[in-house]
Amino acid sequence: MRIVNGKRTFELRMLLDKPLFAHLSTSSENGPRESPVWFHWEDECLWMIGNPGNTFPLRLKEEPKCAIGIVDFDHNKGKVWHAGFRGKATVEPFDQALAERLLSKYLGENKEVWDQRFQHQDEENVLIRFVPETVVVRDQSYGPSISK
Repeated sequence: MRIVNGKRTFELRMLLDKPLFAHLSTSSENGPRESPVWFHWEDECLWMIGNPGNTFPLRLKEEPKCAIGIVDFDHNKGKVWHAGFRGKATVEPFDQALAERLLSKYLGENKEVWDQRFQHQDEENVLIRFVPETVVVRDQSYGPSISK
């Protein structure tokens, strides 16, 4: 993976460890599509869960080239960290242990208190493995103008 740092930058791993939304951009015959997803960084890849109701796994099977954007924004502090990834994704068989590592980032370690929708992941789901070719890392923070 080639990292392109902006004039102002930050440590990419600091962003990837946070429970933020990633925005997965895929192509379709009707034009580009964007899907907000939870993600997990492991083995130099971004991993996402797809379920039978999602259409993005189908689009990625047709065209694996895609882009992912992740933003950490705090308007009170003027913080704007952005990472823009370009690469290819594959649809992989479901791996319960990897899915639990991903979900625990957002829901905590105690699976018993997770929302019911996330407690019973099964083989109908798939994993999306995104291998980044490049990532642009930019700190676009500014002096805050909003007072509390």
